Amino acid sequence: MANQDREGNISKFLDMVKKSDNIVFFGGAGVSTESGIPDFRSVDGLYNQQYDYPPETILSHTFYRRNPAEFYRFYRNKMLCLDAKPNMAHKKLAELEKAGKVRAVVTQNIDGLHQLAGSRKVLELHGSVHRNYCESCHKLFDAAYMLDSEGIPHCDACGGDIKPDVVLYEEGLDNQTIQEAVYYISQADMLIIGGTSLAVYPAAGLVDYYRGNKLVLINKTPTPRDSQADLVLQESIGELFGKIEP
Repeated sequence: MANQDREGNISKFLDMVKKSDNIVFFGGAGVSTESGIPDFRSVDGLYNQQYDYPPETILSHTFYRRNPAEFYRFYRNKMLCLDAKPNMAHKKLAELEKAGKVRAVVTQNIDGLHQLAGSRKVLELHGSVHRNYCESCHKLFDAAYMLDSEGIPHCDACGGDIKPDVVLYEEGLDNQTIQEAVYYISQADMLIIGGTSLAVYPAAGLVDYYRGNKLVLINKTPTPRDSQADLVLQESIGELFGKIEP
């Protein structure tokens, strides 16, 4: 019976996608773990051997200022996964956008995989590892420059420190990005939330701006918003999106 329910829910999801032409996708770390990018919150044995602080501490503004060398050791090792490739979820979202069905992707991820797959309207709530800037002269640097640098990366023009354009703990989100995300979510006829526990605010609060009746939650574990959803699927997001035919 449970399997019948599962298949029925998958069919319902596919039908919703088919009948919608103003879809917004809101995604988190679970979208990219299927591309081999680790969710830094799942602290593994290797992590415990290598670092003296939890990820949330290392990725804070205070830690970055006080201990930049250790910040960059973690950043290069855990955040710069430049060999990762888009998975089926990234690819299908790009296809659906091209077909005029997906209007925007709102992501908490900083890996740039949505753009690599071909998505054009991507709102990056937490910034991107692919944008880095000199704090003195504001020259921009790509992720490869950061990966190849040693210690604290310095600007090749003025010698200033380079900071990733990612939102660290204790830092505020970009207002324009938030406003755009609110606009697209509030206008959507279908909101798909995937690969996020909806535990990180203020990003998780964006769900409240959705006014429609096709709120779909796709996550392998329960979220605090499951009771509000019109459909909950505890599925692999890549496998599920692989079933969509634009």
